[in-house]
Amino acid sequence: MLEKKAQDVISLDLRGIGTAICDHFVICNADSTTAVAAIADNVLVKMEEKAEMKVLRMQGLENDFWIILDYGEVVVHIFLTEYRNFYRLEDLWADAKLRRFKDEPKAAAPAKEEESSSRVKPKAASKLRATIKKKTAKKTE
Repeated sequence: MLEKKAQDVISLDLRGIGTAICDHFVICNADSTTAVAAIADNVLVKMEEKAEMKVLRMQGLENDFWIILDYGEVVVHIFLTEYRNFYRLEDLWADAKLRRFKDEPKAAAPAKEEESSSRVKPKAASKLRATIKKKTAKKTE
């Protein structure tokens, strides 16, 4: 998320709340729908690449105002800033433990040739997004 300039990235640990539908919410926002889409695409690619997890369900790709990526125990919420300010999930889940993430500069590690060839390409997220949009369009017809 931070790689794509997400703002106010937090996680909420919902395990202590008996009624929660998952263990963690990860929440962020951005000021444009283009940025929201880029963050979502990057999360899709990085979760598959680094955590070897595929998204189970997605919502919001058709308008990029509020994208929800459901990974089972973790649900990612990527908001357009005005929608995050309106829905205020942090306030709804105020009993959860909150952790903030900040973008800290890291020293660039030398890339290994082996890793770059097996890496999931960003194009994979775009293809996934296009497939979902087609399915959504068919359902509304």
